[in-house]
Amino acid sequence: MSDRYKPEQLEDILIIDDQAANLRILSEILTQNGYKVRKAINPLSALKAIQSTPPDLILLDIKMPEMDGYQLCEQIKSDPELSEIPVIFISALDEVFNKVRAFEVGGVDYITKPFQDGEVIARIKNQLLIQSQKKQLRTEIEKRKETEEILYQSRALIKSVLNSSLDGIAALQAIRNSLGEIVDFRCLLVNPVMAKIIGQKTENLIGKIMLKKFLSNLDPKLMNAFIEVVNTGNTLEKEFYYQKDNVERWYHFIALKLGDGFSITVRDITERKLMELKLHQLARLDGLTGVANRRYFEETLAKEWKRGIRDKQPLSLILCDIDYFKIYNDTYGHLKGDECLIRVAKAINRAVKRSTDLVARYGGEEFGIILTNTERQGAIAIAQSIQKAVNQLKIPHPNPREKNHHYIAMSLGVASLIPQKKLSPKILVASADKALYEAKKQGRNCINVSSCLLGNQSQEIQFLA
Repeated sequence: MSDRYKPEQLEDILIIDDQAANLRILSEILTQNGYKVRKAINPLSALKAIQSTPPDLILLDIKMPEMDGYQLCEQIKSDPELSEIPVIFISALDEVFNKVRAFEVGGVDYITKPFQDGEVIARIKNQLLIQSQKKQLRTEIEKRKETEEILYQSRALIKSVLNSSLDGIAALQAIRNSLGEIVDFRCLLVNPVMAKIIGQKTENLIGKIMLKKFLSNLDPKLMNAFIEVVNTGNTLEKEFYYQKDNVERWYHFIALKLGDGFSITVRDITERKLMELKLHQLARLDGLTGVANRRYFEETLAKEWKRGIRDKQPLSLILCDIDYFKIYNDTYGHLKGDECLIRVAKAINRAVKRSTDLVARYGGEEFGIILTNTERQGAIAIAQSIQKAVNQLKIPHPNPREKNHHYIAMSLGVASLIPQKKLSPKILVASADKALYEAKKQGRNCINVSSCLLGNQSQEIQFLA
């Protein structure tokens, strides 16, 4: 989490749970970490509290009387004044259906009981940071629109603002051939900011026919776009990437017809772009382990499923689970448990080497690996690499239930198929989940393989460590 994220005042978090013990535990965790906490024991009173004083974030239990958490979340998200409040679900229910339902009604994340302090705080910080950056982006866009409106309504002031503007500004006149066709543009006015973007001194640009040559190194297609502005009077608004002297910058410009030419305003949006990229990355990652989160896993699986249908290529999925992780947590504590999850996630990432594949935290101590264009044998090989990588960590785990196993190990379920339109990605998930279940039932620390064809399970194969 970035150290720059330091709110000026305590964030207000509302916990909604009909169990007093859960309210007390979560309240203590959040208060100790510097959050302002409000509590509600039933959905109706919670809704009134939210409408009266909207919190910065909501922790919402699923199973409650009168109205369950899904229904309450839907009501919150249906209110335009409240819809942006992030909702993190809390529940002992850990089935896939409940998690999917939570995301469908507008939840941004979930935590399961029993609570792990580090994970609870990490997930809350992550969502609050995303929310803060969204507000910052909206504020920037609103300010920019106000500035642009003033600028374009006051064209008569263009000359007076040229040298004081933080944006690059220029006015260009069309150069036409004997047939009246525009072949280039002459620079009439340019401010220092625009000259710096182009990489020339102001005096070397005024009066010069220069646009076509400059655009040939940037984007030749823009020449026709600017000609269209002059010929039709339509406004052109576009973002572009420009690299000069090994310095990467992003810009946004607006071009308006001005006489027989056009005026253009260019703004450096590099900081905003970098913030958007960071925000996009944060929204895709699990706050604890740094691998992809469940939401991005679901998005990627759906995308790769469609790609598999189109290309008629196999798609494989590995679901793996740390054996006896609850015992490990109970023995060494949640901090060690978090450290174990981080090390295991890194080991899996090292074993899955292709950039086209995806490693995600599927939930708790379970990970999912999406393998594109990978048939059954290839998936088995990668599963074996994962198993070997985790075993090589040699994380001590004296387990009274397994006297022969002294280190952290994983059970893995593998499923492969060629996606088809009449099938759903759920069949691949269900098949891998069933294989994982069989691996655990057959002794753990092993790989179980199950292929699926038109919804029918085929022969299962077991690979012991």
